[in-house]
Amino acid sequence: MLEIRDLHVKFHNRDRKAVAGISLTIGEGEIVGLVGESGSGKTVTAMSVAGLLPRRQCELRGDILLDGEDLLHAERSALRQLHGKRIGVVFQQPMSAMDPLMRVGKQVEEVLTIHTDLDAAARREKALQAMQAVELRDPETVYGKYPHELSGGMLQRAMIAAAIVIEPRLLLLDEPTTALDVTIQAQILELLKKLNREKGISMLFISHNLKVVRKLCSRVAVMQKGELVETGDTDEVFFHPRHPYTQRLIDAIPRRDGKRRPA
Repeated sequence: MLEIRDLHVKFHNRDRKAVAGISLTIGEGEIVGLVGESGSGKTVTAMSVAGLLPRRQCELRGDILLDGEDLLHAERSALRQLHGKRIGVVFQQPMSAMDPLMRVGKQVEEVLTIHTDLDAAARREKALQAMQAVELRDPETVYGKYPHELSGGMLQRAMIAAAIVIEPRLLLLDEPTTALDVTIQAQILELLKKLNREKGISMLFISHNLKVVRKLCSRVAVMQKGELVETGDTDEVFFHPRHPYTQRLIDAIPRRDGKRRPA
């Protein structure tokens, strides 16, 4: 469904490539994890797929195909249509990603305003359905609230609702649970599983935490310094890592006693 082939990204103001020739596929209805430390190239990869990189500030090479359709070299106007309808994006910090002066419901339905001919009543109904699908309590009330009136977990659910309201084929999730406490994090992971199971949405889930990825993803790719160093089934990578960097990520996972695994 999504195919990334030999992707290279280099920003003009940096010596090293942010992404150095990675290739990755996501199948129909599949959840793939992309893990690595900060600066490894995870977010740049996702932004390349989402068409959010400033093209004048970087060099892009390779291919990104969604159902065989070119994303990397498409015109901006075509990309806006593709990304609104077929690709949804969920960012790490919902409070900074949402407009503080705009009611939550209007932000959830914004993509419908841009990409559909639905009237105001139909857009509202679609937004309420999406908010219900992400298990926001009392969607009617939440619809009229401002972002600062919601908890972090509720805001992240609202962001996911905004990303799925038009029923995209692919969801890009950039560290969506990092800022949440463990209980809310687990709820969001279960929600993503449910959306994948019931709506068939494919997902690219970006994280620095292999433990979180293992709970959600069937397959994982590990990035280090812009390169993919290991890919495979999540349990296989988790229990039998082949690359020393992957082993270090696993060793960094805290144990139940609060200590880290021995190096």
